[in-house]
Formats: sequence, structure tokens, C-alpha cells
Amino acid sequence: QVHLVESGGGLVQAGGSLRLSCAASWRTSSSYNLGWFRQAPGKEREFVAAISRGGGGTDYADSTEGRFTISRDNAKDTLYLQMNSLKPEDTAVYYCAASYRSGLGRGLNEYDYWGQGTQVTVSS
Repeated sequence: QVHLVESGGGLVQAGGSLRLSCAASWRTSSSYNLGWFRQAPGKEREFVAAISRGGGGTDYADSTEGRFTISRDNAKDTLYLQMNSLKPEDTAVYYCAASYRSGLGRGLNEYDYWGQGTQVTVSS
């Protein structure tokens, strides 16, 4: 069982930046691909970004590519999401997730463990 805990959310003005973190309960360095998802009020949860086990492979949703950067520190069992040039439409609860499947996935059902989420609110 993997427990994931997100932190770093908050309120920020449009154009600002936030860095989200996701701490895993045990070592994930060689076991899981990791991803970030988000869910805005009244909308379905959607893919944001994913990173491979070793950190060498990444994938981004079109809406976040160029503004968001996913990274991981396997020595610290921590996943990050650096979010720059934030927009009001980025407002959502952000979730980290872990997948033991071989490829980077974008579907909710491709991930096996989920955190409880952290709220990000971007004001205009």
C-alpha cells in the first residue's frame, strides 16, 4: 500500500507560481510512475502531467505544457509540480497518483494509488 500526501496548494494571483509536493509513505524510486491530476468544481478529474520511475520520461496535458514542470526526487520519495504563469482556469483540487503499469498513462484507471488532494485557487 502506498500513501500519498500532497501539500503546497493555496491562493495565488493570475500570473503567479506555486510548487506542489507529494510525499510517498515508502520508497517509490523503482516501483511506480507518478502523475498529477486535477478536478475543478463541477468537472471531471483530468490529467495534468506524469513522470516515469527514473524521471527521464515526462508527459503533459496540452493545457499545462510549457507552464508546468513535473519532477521527482526518489531519494526523498517526493513528487513535485512547479506551476508557473497560473491562470484562473487552473483553479482545482490537485491530486498525485502512483501507477505500477509500464507506460506513462493519462487515464484515471491507469493509476493505483491516490492522494487526498490539495486546493489551488488562482484569482483574476
